[in-house]
Amino acid sequence: MTTSSKKISNKAGLPPGTLVHIGKKRTNKVKLSVIDFTPDEFQEFDCETVEETSPFKKSNSISWINVDGLHDLQVIEEIGKNFELHPLLLEDLVNTDHRPKMEEFDNCIFFNLKMLGLSPNKKSVVSEQVSFVLGDSWLISFQEQEGDIFDDLRNRLRHSKGIIRTRKIDYLLYRLIDTIVDNYFFITEYFSEMSEQMEEVVIKNADNDMLLKIQSLKKQIQKFKKSVHPLREAVTSLQKDSDLISPENQRYFNDVHEHIIQLSENIESQREVMSNIMDLYLSGQSNNMNQVMKVLTIIATIFIPLTFVAGIYGMNFDYMPELHWEYGYLGIWILMLVMIIIMVIFFRRKKWL
Repeated sequence: MTTSSKKISNKAGLPPGTLVHIGKKRTNKVKLSVIDFTPDEFQEFDCETVEETSPFKKSNSISWINVDGLHDLQVIEEIGKNFELHPLLLEDLVNTDHRPKMEEFDNCIFFNLKMLGLSPNKKSVVSEQVSFVLGDSWLISFQEQEGDIFDDLRNRLRHSKGIIRTRKIDYLLYRLIDTIVDNYFFITEYFSEMSEQMEEVVIKNADNDMLLKIQSLKKQIQKFKKSVHPLREAVTSLQKDSDLISPENQRYFNDVHEHIIQLSENIESQREVMSNIMDLYLSGQSNNMNQVMKVLTIIATIFIPLTFVAGIYGMNFDYMPELHWEYGYLGIWILMLVMIIIMVIFFRRKKWL
């Protein structure tokens, strides 16, 4: 259940580090889950209280603590106390409008980005902020609500597939970020499919509703750009400025960085395509208007000489030779029809009809 979103202006005038949840207000209970593993052992369970996560702060295993829900500020504060998280980190954590960023603190790394997906009707892009706090042997992920795209990663941890359980905690961070970034490519494919469909419709016959669809897709692409472009800088900072990222895992973050560059190029390409579609739509509307104006102009041109003839014989003069002619009425009709035929033939030769 959700209500209206809180705005960032609600924080105006408050001291730094004050927790104010910025985003959709939710009433469901915050869910805590833990995955703890070594190369040989694995355990997974849900936590009823924050205190149950405390032992994983200093352990010989690797621990992934997932938090579903940012609206309960008391839970966020308790997690911050247990893991000695800086108040400014917690402040950024509960602000779901924050741009992707990386920030290093004394005992951890804070990294946040947008997890994007398609709505159930496949007609729009939905966004959710995901934040990661990386320690020496623990990683806490914060999500706005329950449900994510990490099920495949969890299964690989459960069944010890690949090298994930033999690596350090920073490799788990890489896999989580990489999963989110790889899912961005599905969004770009969605944009490509939608733009192709719109282009076909615009070429055939575009109505006023198409303009709204074009504007809506352009806004979605712009929002997608705001989620991707800052991420390139954040990953770069993660590669160069952090002591918690081991040299052996740097190459993996380099790979994520290359994917983000590719996504940025795809975004620019999609923006150009949408601009071209908009130009095509406006050109089509202009051509339709020109066709209407051409038809109206031809009709008006045909009736101008007819109106001239009718105006002459509508004058009230007593001595007009044709007024008392027996075939005068018929003659005028024949004259008008001949004029119409001549003009139609002329317009056809000029290819105006």
